[in-house]
Amino acid sequence: MRGLLLRWLVNALALLLTAALLPGIHVRGIFPALVGALLLGVLNAVIRPVLFILTLPINILTLGLFTLVINGLMLEIVAATIKGLDVDSFGWAILGAVVLGLISWAANALIGGRGTIEVIELRRRKDGTWVP
Repeated sequence: MRGLLLRWLVNALALLLTAALLPGIHVRGIFPALVGALLLGVLNAVIRPVLFILTLPINILTLGLFTLVINGLMLEIVAATIKGLDVDSFGWAILGAVVLGLISWAANALIGGRGTIEVIELRRRKDGTWVP
């Protein structure tokens, strides 16, 4: 449970950082970011897999690039639903989804299954190689 809450907070902060980096995405405060991250997580868990299966032929033809359109659509739906979260155009939604995904991926990679911050510690062997 702690890991889920920590990931939710990280994704909300990633949404705020994405809005700070991209001029076409606007988040007016922490509350819209928290609600937006929650709704985006629910949509990505429920609707995105269905859309992915329905658009599988075009996704195969575009070598997976159509997934960016699906991710942008999810962000656009969240922005249309949440007051205080605005996306200027669908192009900004796609770019925002890419940036948001990269930030969330990098931050969530440091969170373990129990909700703790994980650090990979490297140790040097006698032969000079490094191992985790």
